[in-house]
Amino acid sequence: MVLKIALSIVVLIVLLLVFAATRPNYFRAQRSITIHAPQEKVFALINDLHAWDAWSADNGGGTVQKAYTGPASGKGAMAEWDAAGRAGSAKMLITESVAPSRVLVNVDWRRPFEANNLNEFTFHAQGDETEVIWSIQASNPYSMKLIGVFINIKSEFGKHMEAGLRNLKNAAEKREAGAGI
Repeated sequence: MVLKIALSIVVLIVLLLVFAATRPNYFRAQRSITIHAPQEKVFALINDLHAWDAWSADNGGGTVQKAYTGPASGKGAMAEWDAAGRAGSAKMLITESVAPSRVLVNVDWRRPFEANNLNEFTFHAQGDETEVIWSIQASNPYSMKLIGVFINIKSEFGKHMEAGLRNLKNAAEKREAGAGI
């Protein structure tokens, strides 16, 4: 009887591992927000990696220490960090910057998982407001596939993006309100 139970558990674990292996190697998540600020001001908060601390949901409450190299903003600007907790360890590089409509940011994660994510930010002026669309094409390594059997990873990315966009909206609108004084 014990042998049958142990064998059943082993079979279930193997099936779980095989199922996880069938999950896709990449997935895409996208979110958007409308911000009451000019397109150029919102673009600047994304195009300058130093400005990300004002809005990024990954900044660890402003305690993550980053090293910046390359130009101050735009194509070639790079930030690197190695922090405990959710912020992990990664290198972020702006690979394309088309003012004021598009920024591509490549993020190579070393921890908590090795992964490569391509972030695309597009900006559309709508009168006094700017629509920001953030999409991520994320690699889905086996460890994330396994976790994804129990947790909806794409939904978790979406929550992260929504928090970042809300923070971006607050930072841009606060900056815009201060500019009018």
